[in-house]
This record gives sequence, C-alpha cells and structure tokens, in this order.
Amino acid sequence: MNRRFARRVSAWAMGLGLLCAVVPLKSPAAQPLPDLIETPTLRRTHAQVDLPPIASRIPLEPLIVDLEAHGREPGIHGGDIETLIGRSKDARLVNAWGYARLVGFNEALELKPDILKAVENVDDRIFTLHLRKGHRWSDGAPFTTEDFRYWWEDVANEEHLSPSGPPNFMLVEGKPPRLEIIDETTLRYSWDAPNALFLPTLARARPPFIYRPAHYLKQFHEKYGDPAKIAALVEAKKVRYWASLHNERDDMYGATNWAEPSLEPWVVAEGSSKQRQIFIRNPYYHRIDSHGRQLPYVDRIVLTVADGRLIATKTQAGESTLQARGLAFSDITVLKRGEADGNYQTRLWPIAKGAHIALFPNLTARDPVWRTLMRDVRFRHALSLGIDRKMINRVLYFGLALESNDTILPESPLFEERYRTEWAQYDPKLANELLDDIGLTKRRGDGIRLLPDGRPLEIIVETTGESAEEIDALGLVGETWREIGVKLFPKPSQREVLRERALSGALVMSAWNGVDNGIPTAEMPPNEFAPTSSEQLSWAQWGDYRESGGQTGEPIDYEPAARLEALYSEWLVSGNAQERQRIWGEMLSIHAEETLRIGLISAVKQPVVVSTRLHNVPQVGIYGWDPGAQFGIHRMDEFWLERADHDRAEGN
Repeated sequence: MNRRFARRVSAWAMGLGLLCAVVPLKSPAAQPLPDLIETPTLRRTHAQVDLPPIASRIPLEPLIVDLEAHGREPGIHGGDIETLIGRSKDARLVNAWGYARLVGFNEALELKPDILKAVENVDDRIFTLHLRKGHRWSDGAPFTTEDFRYWWEDVANEEHLSPSGPPNFMLVEGKPPRLEIIDETTLRYSWDAPNALFLPTLARARPPFIYRPAHYLKQFHEKYGDPAKIAALVEAKKVRYWASLHNERDDMYGATNWAEPSLEPWVVAEGSSKQRQIFIRNPYYHRIDSHGRQLPYVDRIVLTVADGRLIATKTQAGESTLQARGLAFSDITVLKRGEADGNYQTRLWPIAKGAHIALFPNLTARDPVWRTLMRDVRFRHALSLGIDRKMINRVLYFGLALESNDTILPESPLFEERYRTEWAQYDPKLANELLDDIGLTKRRGDGIRLLPDGRPLEIIVETTGESAEEIDALGLVGETWREIGVKLFPKPSQREVLRERALSGALVMSAWNGVDNGIPTAEMPPNEFAPTSSEQLSWAQWGDYRESGGQTGEPIDYEPAARLEALYSEWLVSGNAQERQRIWGEMLSIHAEETLRIGLISAVKQPVVVSTRLHNVPQVGIYGWDPGAQFGIHRMDEFWLERADHDRAEGN
C-alpha cells in the first residue's frame, strides 16, 4: 500500500458522491463463459456424494475472476493448506478468510458485489439486490430470495429467536425497512431515511448473514417443522425448547454444524475433531477463473490446535502452509532463520490497526478523583507527552514501526499527518508544566506526585495478559512517566474481566490494541471514534447507554464525547460521500486535539509465513480484521499449491 493507492481510493470515494441518485454496484462487465474444466480432485473431498457436472453446479452467471488482470497466476486444483490455531473455536476464521459476502471490499477498498450479481442503491435508502440465477447452497439446494425472507420474517423478527428484534444496522431512527420480494432472484429493502451502515455491514469479516438456508432450518422452526420431530430433537439435544434447537443448528459463522449449508468456498467436513478441524471445498461455489476452473483451487483447509506458545516453533519446523495467527513481530528473527530448511518465506504485512498498542484512560471511572483527572485534557496531554515513542520503537521494533497516536494510518485516504503527531512528541518539560498547571504540585520523597486527596499518582494499567509486547512497552512507558512524577503499575488480567471492570467503572486505565480499522474510507462507519459500544474501554458507560437506549449505563456528560456521538449519528443518516468525509475529518480532529486515547506505536509488521509451494499470496498486503478479514480481502480461494502437492493429493 502507498500514497498512490490512498489517492486512488480517495478519488473513488469522492466520485461516488458525484454520481446520480441511483448508484449501481455491479460485478465486472459480463464476460463470455469460458469452456468449463471439471475439478479433478473433487472425489478427494466428495467421494461419497454423487455430484452433477460443473456446468450444473455453478450459477448461470458466475463471478469470473481474471487473475492475470490483477497480476496473479491461474492455478490448479488440489492440496491442503495446513495452519495452526491456538484454540478450537478459531476454526471459524475460515469463514472470514474465505470472505464470500453479498458485497465485499477488494484490495483497493472498493465495495463490489460478490455473492450478489448487482446492487442498485437509491440515496442509501432503497437497495435492490440481484442474486445470481442458478446459484446453489453447498448441499445443492437453490439459493433464492426465500432465504432472505426467512431470515427477516422468521428469524430476525421472531421474538423467540431474536428477543431484541432485528440488528441495529437494519434500523434507521428505530424503524425497520420494508422488504419486497420481487422474484426468486430480486429483492428490495426500503427505508424512509438513509441507512449508511447497510452495505458496509454486509462486507464485514464477521457478516450478519441476512439470509439463511431456509430449506434446512425450517425443519427446526415451530412455524414449519413437524412438532413431534422437533420435540424429539429438543429432548435429544437437551435444550429448552424449539428456539434453542434452531439457534444451535443455525451457526453460519461459527461453523459448529457441518450439516448447515453454506455459500463459503470451504465448508466444515463431517467428523472433524476439535483438535484437527477440516474444511472441504464447496462444490457449488459461485466463483470461477477465466480459464473455466471453479474456485477454490485448494481442496481443504486443515486447522490443527497447538499450544499458542509453540506456534512460532512449529511454523519454523514446517508444520504450516500458511501462518499468521499466533505469530508476532518478536518471532520474525527466528522465523527468518528457519526459511531455508522450512521451505517457506516470512512476509511482513503492515497491521491495519490505528495503534498496535494504546492506553485507554477511562473517562467513566467510578472514582471521582480519577474521573476528574481523566477528563482534564491537560492530564491526558501530559501523559502522552511523557512517552518516548522513539525509544519504544527502537527497543521493541528495531525502528521499523511508526510512532503515532491511536488514529488512522497513512494508507487511508482520510489521513492527515497531524492526526498522528499532535501531542505525541516526547516533551517531559511541557508534560511537567501541564501537571503543575492542573495543581498536582505536591510530591512524595521519590518524586511521585500526589493526587488532590493525598494518594500517590500511581496508575494501574490493566491488560488482557495476552501480549508480552504490551508488558514490555508499559515498562518503557513507566520509565519515562517517572520523570514527570507518575508511577505506572501494569496489571495483567483477561479480556472479559477487563471489559467488565471498564463497564463497572472500576477500571482506571487499560492497554490494548487501538482502533481495528486504521485504513477507513469515508464510506466506512466511524463507530470506533465515538461512544457506541459498552466494550469500548475509554467510555464503556456511555457506550452502554447508547446501546441500551438509555436503560443502562450513563448519559454522556463530557462535551468532546457528546460531539463525537452527535457526529456519528449524523454519519448514519448522511446521504453522500462529501458529507461523510466532513464528519470523519471533524471526528479525527477531535481525537487528535483531545488525546482521548494515547497511542504508542502503529504500522507494526505482521509476520505471514507462506510455503514456497503456495502461490498467489501477496508479497505485501494489509493485515486487518475490518476491513480485511485477515486473508479474506486477498482472496484466499485464489491461492494454489504447485504440482508436487497436487500429485500427492491425486495419489500419483
């Protein structure tokens, strides 16, 4: 990624707002269907299934991928991608890496139809979705608008299955859309006001799945299923009632139910164990290459659970075909050393978070002394100025990272240098002056300042306990904070405990990753920069108040945060790209000026280990969750293994 890339995305975002009221999202211009090539390794994954030929398995208008056009090699079928995970539930990441979405982001961060053939968008109020004729679920059943109707009417608006009602992104000013089923491949959602969240939410790494395999799930629904069979299954599964059974069978993202059909490139195989989970190709997948081969190229994704402390060692020993999960910057040296013997390359992708490590002053802390201090911008500025980020970068990252606030990255078209640098220089003299100006002039014998109530200015910074890097960085922060009379105590905990303490107000300060999306365009929601969630460590009480509609939490009583929430609300109903860009700019400026979070380092490199046999994996790519889906935005279904592995898969 580079500044040319950023300008290209910026031009796209601005251009979007200059289009007429109807903004169509279309797949690339229709190409003639190439001569189709049957998947020669299909019997390896589907030996017990009598499948129709490829012409009957793909949609009538499949998504045709021209790999040469974007610098990739056409591949061959076969082989396994082996990867290591630290816990069995991480197997669900295959559904992020596969990244089959109704609409999805490409590597230029453009939103494009994928599962859908096209989308017509009228002022972000009326969305007409066009499905691909002949598209089928992984079990061969037709994928139609009935699957959307079923989710909307019988899941999202069924009080036993969705007690809280439809998800928030489907509501505008509290009102749901009108759903029209036009025919088997066309449907329309209409809101009275713009819904800027709708399309970006569909493209998330963990999407909302506004469709469900109705033909499969209806058997577990009291409205459609046989009551006697449902009762027997409820008893056999030892669940409470039909809705519990339905929810247990309906796990589109978690991949715990092999029998539930999917549209992803790989589906969980029957009989997979928790320690070694296997995903096999979806024979009805909707993408093909321009030479007529159905994607994905790779037959299977095999995920083996390993001790997280051993993932780097096992990767170095050649036990993984593709590995990023469980690897950190500190592993790069040992991974590089093993490349020749392990037959792999260690590629370094920039992590797309706003900050690799950030400090989160809790503005809704329960302790009145700490609450007052945390809300004093001079105190936050002093803490930020008291951090030697260059030293942290040099000691922990060999100077290869970027000293930065917790903000967006230079690769974002919205980036301005001041967002990264404002109040982020190392200036202990100014920091001491600010703390004196607040009135924190009294010190104890060792130089640590005293709080207004006489307690020492000792900040307990709680962490998830998952990162040695965080503890090392906090040690370096503590060294320079001592120069301004502040004592830092790191306290490892667990992420669930951390969030609970933030929500209760017991937390004073925490350390974690910064914003997930460091590379936004104006079309992406700025929810991470406003009090929108009870999981936000800087203001959990305010986020909870918004999430609960005022039922729990606290109303915002701090002007900068109130302005951010108001701007986010404006973005939600904004109707054009220029307005969204203005909103983003003001929100980012507030964060830079107020230092609401204290970023340390960004653009840290993620080691991505790639077998020398695996092709089409980018040399450099973004490594992020939303947008990115880790490998998803780079189209893992286009990765392929060279002939030797292919021959072994065929038994040659």
